[in-house]
Amino acid sequence: MDYVNLGPTGLKVSRLCLGLMSYGEPARGNQPWSLPREAAEPFFRQALDAGINFFDTANVYSAGSSEEITGSVLLSMVPRDEVVIATKLNGRMHDDANGQGLSRKAVMREIDQSLRRLGTEYVDLYQIHRWDYETPIEETLEALHDVVKAGKARYIGASSMHAWQFAQALYVADLNGWTRFVSMQNYYNLLYREEEREMMPLLDDQGVSSIPWSPLARGRLTRPWGAATNRSERDQFGQSLYGDEDRPIVEAVLEIAARRGVAPAQVALAWVLRNPVVASPIVGATRAQHLDDAVAALTLTLDDEEVEALEASYRPHRVQGFV
Repeated sequence: MDYVNLGPTGLKVSRLCLGLMSYGEPARGNQPWSLPREAAEPFFRQALDAGINFFDTANVYSAGSSEEITGSVLLSMVPRDEVVIATKLNGRMHDDANGQGLSRKAVMREIDQSLRRLGTEYVDLYQIHRWDYETPIEETLEALHDVVKAGKARYIGASSMHAWQFAQALYVADLNGWTRFVSMQNYYNLLYREEEREMMPLLDDQGVSSIPWSPLARGRLTRPWGAATNRSERDQFGQSLYGDEDRPIVEAVLEIAARRGVAPAQVALAWVLRNPVVASPIVGATRAQHLDDAVAALTLTLDDEEVEALEASYRPHRVQGFV
């Protein structure tokens, strides 16, 4: 496993991040396809054995039970300081009027709740899950700065927003001497490349790392077009992300994978890893082969002809993933 610096920091993260959205009690929240603790445990061990030190969850995943499983399972396997734990806030966690968003009240409450569920005194990376249109970014950034200064988070990151919003956040932080975002968890894969227009160049210019979510397009890039899984049949948000215009790209992935004698996931992930702004794609795993393929992608180099074939059928998409 290779390790890279996250953004402009000295923090070393593995070239793959294990996404923990797939692990949580199915009866909690709105993810009936998630795996409970017993089923999830082997994937934490497999990831650690592969050298993965970077683990990403969120308070809203399975109504907090993803964080609970992460803390109880992961920290029973490895010393806390040997792993990089990331979590996120913004989505609704409580029924009261202040039960969601990025107000100072929400930030201060949710960091403490996440730490309690994770069973740790700090998170390495605390991320805003989406932009909060009802809270001034100054209020959010100052609260996050205070969280860092209190020792409850080592670094802060953001996820899925317009490039102008992220630029504004970086400017406001610099203007006030507050802690700066070091990473952007954005939606990026062969089927959705709109981030290449503005966000990726901004990240490159500012020295901020991309840690893409859904680099395999929720599995669409790993199987024949139209093939379904338990999750795809029950994931309403995922069903809204892709259309028939994406089919030729999937077919190109499958063709190159067959010619190379590798899994389609390896081809699709190798393409994401080619982008120099990408530090650590976030991969989910509900079968051992998922992690095996992700690790194998680290050593797969695509040639120019293959890259051209993968990119040739792309058509502009409407902005997705956060609007």
